Amino acid sequence: MGHASDQRGSLPLNRGPLAVAIGNASLLCVGYVMLGWRRLAVAVGLVTFVLVILLATAFQTVWFELVFLAWWLAQIAHSWFLAGGWPRRRRRAGGRTPLITALVLALPVLAAVALLRFDVARINADVAGAVRDGDCARATEALDRRSAAHYLADAPGAVSGDATGKVCARLRAIAAQFDDALDGDKGALAQGFTGLSAILADAPDHERLVDGVLSGFLDRLPVHDACDTETILDGLRARKPTGDLLDRASGVVPRLAPAAIVGCGDSLLASSDWEPARTQYQRLLDQYPGDKLAGKATDGIRKATQQVELAHVRELLGTGSGGGQPAYCSNPAPYSGAAPHGGDGPYRTLLRGDNTYVGQLPAEWLTDDVANAVLVVCAGAKEYGDTVRTCSYETHFGVFGSKDVAFKKIAVPIRVYEVQTGRLVSDLRVQVNGPNCPSTISYTSYGYVDTGPPSEMYVDASDADVTAAVRGALAPVIAP
Repeated sequence: MGHASDQRGSLPLNRGPLAVAIGNASLLCVGYVMLGWRRLAVAVGLVTFVLVILLATAFQTVWFELVFLAWWLAQIAHSWFLAGGWPRRRRRAGGRTPLITALVLALPVLAAVALLRFDVARINADVAGAVRDGDCARATEALDRRSAAHYLADAPGAVSGDATGKVCARLRAIAAQFDDALDGDKGALAQGFTGLSAILADAPDHERLVDGVLSGFLDRLPVHDACDTETILDGLRARKPTGDLLDRASGVVPRLAPAAIVGCGDSLLASSDWEPARTQYQRLLDQYPGDKLAGKATDGIRKATQQVELAHVRELLGTGSGGGQPAYCSNPAPYSGAAPHGGDGPYRTLLRGDNTYVGQLPAEWLTDDVANAVLVVCAGAKEYGDTVRTCSYETHFGVFGSKDVAFKKIAVPIRVYEVQTGRLVSDLRVQVNGPNCPSTISYTSYGYVDTGPPSEMYVDASDADVTAAVRGALAPVIAP
């Protein structure tokens, strides 16, 4: 059978102050319910709910937590007062059931809050350790263990790690920019360092985390592509000192730059980019003249220079059309990579110009690639040589009576150049004699008037005779 309430506001006499106070300590307003103050329990419960939500979301501060603590203690004290705990009022002894019920409801709530607050402290300790070690991954993993319950139980403690979380998020974005820089994005490098400088300014206590990201970037140098490595190092070299830990990035430049410069030159050389390759090798000699790779750079300059020369010589030899001589024959250029002209022959020879009489030279003398040649022979078309004899001829239909004809040797002008230096080795004018002044000659007349035979004619020599003479003249030069 229930117990009647005091009409003057006194409480049920079988509800002890201790049980009621413990019931309200649960934040569930159980003490008010035990006293029969249900409307008060609902009102106080709503206020408590709003305060909890505000503490976990909008006011995650110590001062607001103290406000909530005062509210909690006020509920406990108020319920103790209402139950007659003070001042003491007449009450009848009750059983232990209300006390046990209050303990069953309050202790789990209080224990959960205590455990959650302890877990928040442990998470914060792990985060602090990760910050000291410069390990953003570990800090983020610890922060990810937080839940809404942690914010409800200890909002100021739970929110204290948010600054580290934001820093790590920014550092992840910067690490991605450094990844782009390692892949050849020139702008990403400057953006990354700008971001690190901003974090050092905004969160100086997270310096070790910044240093960790910087170390992760520097430890990945050099990258596979030497030219990309050089671009990155140039960016580090150009960076202005800021007086903080970021300045140590420039320290890797002198250690890695020589190998990157030469490696980039080797890559360009392999890609037939001769001029850029030569510039690369020269850069090493200019910036690091005493480096151990200086000898390799010098050799690279020689190779690149020879390839530049070869390309130019090929260009000169490729000009001209038909039997005409290319530009090389009037303005030769050196190719220092060719073998010198000297010693025992035969020397590989490249033919240019009129091929009528030089085209039949022995095959072992010839090559079709100037890169393998020692000599270049520039042959001109046949022309009139020295006069052998002059004879007079009469014309049957002409109005001029007779005409003198000078019979001249067949002359073949030939110039021989050394490929290595472009110097003129031999300037020949091979002349071939033969029968002359035949009793009759044939000639072609144009128009209606016979002007008579030409004033100059070649001696009667076969192409084979001329070819043999040319071969004989070139033999001492090509096959001494």
